[in-house]
Amino acid sequence: MSTTIRPVLDVVVPVYNEQAGLAACVQRLTAHLETHFPYPWRVTVADNASTDATLEVARMLAARDRRVRVVHLEQKGRGRALNQVWSASDAHILAYMDVDLSTDLDALWPLVAPLMSGHSDLAIGTRLAHGARVVRGAKREFISRSYNLLLRTGLDAGFSDAQCGFKAIRADVAAQLLPHVQDTAWFFDTELLVIAERAGLRIHEVPVDWFDDPDSRVDVVQTALDDLRGMRSVRQRLASGDIPVEAIAASMGRGQLRGGLGRDAWRFAGVGAASTVVHLGLFAALGTAGLALQLANALALVVATMFNTAANRRFTFGARGREGALRLQVQGLAIFALTWAFSAAAIAGLAVVAPSAPTWVATGVVGAASVAATLAKFALFRSRLRPAGKGHFLLEPQAAPAMGTVAAVDTAVAAEAAEAVEAVEAVGADPRGGGDGGRGQCEPAPDSPVTARPLTSVA
Repeated sequence: MSTTIRPVLDVVVPVYNEQAGLAACVQRLTAHLETHFPYPWRVTVADNASTDATLEVARMLAARDRRVRVVHLEQKGRGRALNQVWSASDAHILAYMDVDLSTDLDALWPLVAPLMSGHSDLAIGTRLAHGARVVRGAKREFISRSYNLLLRTGLDAGFSDAQCGFKAIRADVAAQLLPHVQDTAWFFDTELLVIAERAGLRIHEVPVDWFDDPDSRVDVVQTALDDLRGMRSVRQRLASGDIPVEAIAASMGRGQLRGGLGRDAWRFAGVGAASTVVHLGLFAALGTAGLALQLANALALVVATMFNTAANRRFTFGARGREGALRLQVQGLAIFALTWAFSAAAIAGLAVVAPSAPTWVATGVVGAASVAATLAKFALFRSRLRPAGKGHFLLEPQAAPAMGTVAAVDTAVAAEAAEAVEAVEAVGADPRGGGDGGRGQCEPAPDSPVTARPLTSVA
């Protein structure tokens, strides 16, 4: 009686009209996994409504190797294929790579090792980090770097390469993220990573050797336009709270993470300095214009407090979206009252001690009072607000299930995974090691008669 072994790794290869090169690429991938990955694995060919013989070739490969599976989709879209196959997979680690195998396969084990050990939640290959070696034209290089620059400026992305077709994710993490990923095409990767990062999940990056596929049929201009639309959509959904990053963070046990005290203090100090300049500048201007000092102080302080609250929410504690914004504004008003009380008392005291003191003296007294109030403000903000991961406010989050390692991977596997990560980070020699003969792409398989065997598709 045969027993089905649950795979540790499921590598998905999305394809559309790839009948010429599919067989060679899948055979090369399975040969690599058989040699270099000593745990149960599966390769899933996800056919995106191909109109040529891609599906028949895939079924032939599955007939020859029980570790190869075929999923047929009636609609195109890499994101649609990955979402469907990953959601239905029973593997512990889910990965995908482009069919041209532009990324050298020696990076596969370093990609999945930190996920198997439980160290990271997602892992991506990167062509733009130190240590990556990339062979491609200047046009593609410019477009790639420009796109990732847009992500950093427009969505505050911290990962270096969103579109490299070489990624992996833990199955429990995918179950939390995939229901919130809407894109069904090329922006799928970016949307997934942005949501993961905003939820405070750990993304491991692996510098890769990457060779551009000269036969790539990706419409670069259309893809770029779609990506810009995707960025706008994700930004709007994050701002509206449609993507529940706080809930995802809590469900993954990320609610207790908070930024370092030193980092928070420096950013808070910077915002406070800018706010103080705004406050004192307006106070001096209004006082010089003849406005009563108490009224000038109140008006200047209202403007400075609004600026301070917004800036600290965004830059110091990294909050995004509308959720919690009203609560923070109420807290800002409380801080305003505190600061006003400090500065008003200082002005009143100055009026008793030196009734005819010039405006610059009053400005200095108000400044000293503002510093005292700022220290109290920082203590209040930090004690009441806990940023989840990359800066989402959570008020004393409730206990969530702790994140564990992959259940089916034992201690020995975790140790080997950790050693693999350390080896890759420490290696100074050619990481290729000749494992794939220095090849970056697949040659089309030689023509040969095949007999296709129908295989039930996964719905």
